[in-house]
Amino acid sequence: MMDAHDTNQPLNQGELEEEKKTVDVSEPITETPTEKVTAEVQPEAVSKPATKEDVLNLLKELAQDAENANKQEIDNLKQSFYKLHNTELEAAKKQFTDNGGAVEDFVAQEDPIEKEFKRLMGVIKDKRSKLVAEQERQKEENLQVKLSIIEELKELVESGDDANKSYTEFKKLQQQWNETKLVPQGKVNELWKNYQLYVEKFYDLLKLNNEFREYDFKKNLEIKMHLCEAAEKLADEEDVVSAFHQLQKLHQEFRDTGPVTKELRDEIWNRFKVASTTVNRRHQQHFEALKETEQHNLDQKTVICEIVEAIEYNELKTFSAWENKTQEVIALQNKWKTIGFAPQKMNVKIFERFRHACDDFFKKKGEFFKSLKEGMNENLEKKKALCEKAEALKDSTDWKTTADTLTKLQKEWKTIGPVSKKHSDAVWKRFISACDYFFEQKNNATSSQRSVEIENMDKKKALIEKLSTIDENMDTEEASTLVRDLMKEWNAIGHVPFKEKDRLYKQYHGIIDQLFDRFNISASNKKLSNFRSNISNIQDNNGSQSLYREREKLMRAYENMKNELQTYENNLGFLTSTSKKGSSLLTELNRKVDKLKADLELVLQKIKVIDESIKTEE
Repeated sequence: MMDAHDTNQPLNQGELEEEKKTVDVSEPITETPTEKVTAEVQPEAVSKPATKEDVLNLLKELAQDAENANKQEIDNLKQSFYKLHNTELEAAKKQFTDNGGAVEDFVAQEDPIEKEFKRLMGVIKDKRSKLVAEQERQKEENLQVKLSIIEELKELVESGDDANKSYTEFKKLQQQWNETKLVPQGKVNELWKNYQLYVEKFYDLLKLNNEFREYDFKKNLEIKMHLCEAAEKLADEEDVVSAFHQLQKLHQEFRDTGPVTKELRDEIWNRFKVASTTVNRRHQQHFEALKETEQHNLDQKTVICEIVEAIEYNELKTFSAWENKTQEVIALQNKWKTIGFAPQKMNVKIFERFRHACDDFFKKKGEFFKSLKEGMNENLEKKKALCEKAEALKDSTDWKTTADTLTKLQKEWKTIGPVSKKHSDAVWKRFISACDYFFEQKNNATSSQRSVEIENMDKKKALIEKLSTIDENMDTEEASTLVRDLMKEWNAIGHVPFKEKDRLYKQYHGIIDQLFDRFNISASNKKLSNFRSNISNIQDNNGSQSLYREREKLMRAYENMKNELQTYENNLGFLTSTSKKGSSLLTELNRKVDKLKADLELVLQKIKVIDESIKTEE
């Protein structure tokens, strides 16, 4: 660029007019980027710290240069720290409740790592607050400096002095303007317009020769061409966020570079603007995709919240039901950990919602197990009471009555719920030992009865053998009579050893069923035969009281069927068979009446069997 003293020769009137026509150095104000482009930029995804210590170490590094640290990175570290911290807290709470503690009694231990984390966050906050305050103060100072530069440019333009002589001063002011950076955002455009106004006016006044102007324009063109090329290369930058920030610096350099010749001004600016648009579009698409991913994450986390909130607690009534549901909730918690961040304004809210739902679940689980523990204590006391009753009876020689009582105690034992594992075996051993002792003494005292039972067993085996040898070609009536006789003989035989009873019973009834099917013996005989065997089992296990209850049940059934028969017979008196429909209904009622009569007869036979059994026992 030429020195100012080379341009001190005055221009004639024609050259001055030509100078005013050709010199226009201002960039189009409507196309000029603002002094500082701001964007809420989120950092690229980084690997998540595995422990709170990892987070603390990363935070320490950021704290050393807190003024230049990325706010989003700090926020992500804070979020990661408390996610890990809350996980540890939940694990401690679960261990506390699993050990029998109540959720409301849980008190978290002081965490020195969390204390150090909070201290570092405070240090970073103080440093960044001071930095922001210092930046704002610097912006105000820069504003005053630039206002002063504009005033000096105004004086250069309005002083009337030879512009050629003022050129050196003008270049100094330009350099000072470019070196003075940030000002308050609201003042940027107004300052730029005023500055350009007086720069243009100065160039209009400046009597530079064409060679000097062309040289100045040429150097500016080279700089702006280089800036265009740099902006165009950013389209291939993999890190779109970094490309965006680099573009902001190129915009600042483009603005600070002087004008080019007027005929190239729009062309060079449009080239730079096209390259800028490509970078800005990629930056926008990146964050739109990030926003879409975060929304998808929010949707997934919302569904998980709804699943936990929809748990039907009134259906969780057993230990296994609670354990199964607990595994489901833990699986959902693990799934939650695999899902990325939700949108920033919702991320904390959705986590609080999920944590509240999980806390509510584990609180109710703790309450259930507390009540279950209380119930187990009550069950233990009930079983101890049964132990005392069994122990009081174990030396009794009233074999029949005591056996019935102990059997009832054993059935009552089964109705009592569980007790804790540490007492379960001991209390059961105490109870069964008393029962076994009595029945062992009873068996010793009734050994002669066992010999009779063995004899009865041999008789029933012989009878089964007779049944199995009935010739399938025998006359039906003769076979029916023989089967019924053998069945009566079977029912007349007394008890057999208890261990053999079920096997003989199944073998006997298997052959009887085959014979009934083979010779078409009536179903009522078959039912009555089965009933006799069932009554024998009831009598063996529960004594005469069960027979009386069975007889009362049959009597009630008999009365109900008798009333039903009376109703059908009354209805028959009102029906005629003159119509097809009436004839069909009449036939159906007659069928029901016949069946009821057969059922009544069978019930009477069953009552007779019970009466015979009760009489035999007495």
